[in-house]
Amino acid sequence: MTNAQQPLAILGAGSWGTALALHLSRRGQVVSLWTFDEKHGTELQTEHVNNRYLPGNPFPTSLHPTAQLAAALQDVNDILIAVPSVGFRHTVTHLKPLLKSGMRIAWATKGLDESTGQLLHEVIAEILGKNYSSAVLAGPSFASEVALQQPTAVVIASQDQVFAHDLLARFNTPLFRVYLSSDVPGVEIGGAVKNVLAIATGISDGMGFGSNARCALITRGLAEMMRLGSTLGGHFETFTGLAGLGDLILTCTDDQSRNRRFGLALGKGKNATLAEKEIGQVVEGKRNAELVVQLAHKNKVEMPIVEAVWQILQGKLTAKQAMQDLLARATKAEKI
Repeated sequence: MTNAQQPLAILGAGSWGTALALHLSRRGQVVSLWTFDEKHGTELQTEHVNNRYLPGNPFPTSLHPTAQLAAALQDVNDILIAVPSVGFRHTVTHLKPLLKSGMRIAWATKGLDESTGQLLHEVIAEILGKNYSSAVLAGPSFASEVALQQPTAVVIASQDQVFAHDLLARFNTPLFRVYLSSDVPGVEIGGAVKNVLAIATGISDGMGFGSNARCALITRGLAEMMRLGSTLGGHFETFTGLAGLGDLILTCTDDQSRNRRFGLALGKGKNATLAEKEIGQVVEGKRNAELVVQLAHKNKVEMPIVEAVWQILQGKLTAKQAMQDLLARATKAEKI
């Protein structure tokens, strides 16, 4: 049995973790799907479908849900973390005492560490050291479309090319195309910043501004992503590829995006708490706005659109004032 054929554990039974578990198990791979919520675990085991987060997609017989972390890790070498960024550190901390030599860890989480603002590979290194091979999966990929087996393309980034190719062998199909990269920080920055920019474009659309404004925010938002990402060691081709521009366009333009819908609600005058409550799932960009701003300040990177979103979320500016401030900025040559 090759590494790509061995059982795999997916930690996080939200819509994204479930979609990835469905994709692999439909290929005949044995997948353990872990949820931290015991009640949810019982529901998954008895209903054989994730009615909370991804209804209408019955589990193949090779998909095994559980609320017991040790059970999820039994007989597996490879682990994929797909929890929201707010729960990433907690999950890795609880994972640590259960790890065995030779295990490999990937994550499909997008965002920064809630408590420190670190990139997620830095959290892995801090808690687990550098004894485990690691990788990140990202790109423009709505869970519902992956579950429906709609065409999707993603990036897997790792410094361990053996692990990267094993993950490619696991995931790659004609309808789920995988590209490989070695740019872990670039891929992570793309996934964190695009969520905040999706809130910005949602706000703009919610206020009734048109396609021109949306396109301007996406384009100049990409420039902000590239400024921060390149400062942190990311590669130009990453930000113009699937994990950068691709994911940015998806998240900013389609109402399946929770971050965009959150922004739409803010633009229409709703407060942030009510807007997130109505969405019913974690809005990554809401918390990551502050973290990205802090990271930008730390590295002396100018990110006016991200800054404006954070000012709105703090209640320091109204959406109208923030847009006026952005439009009133001094003119200059277009550049990254």
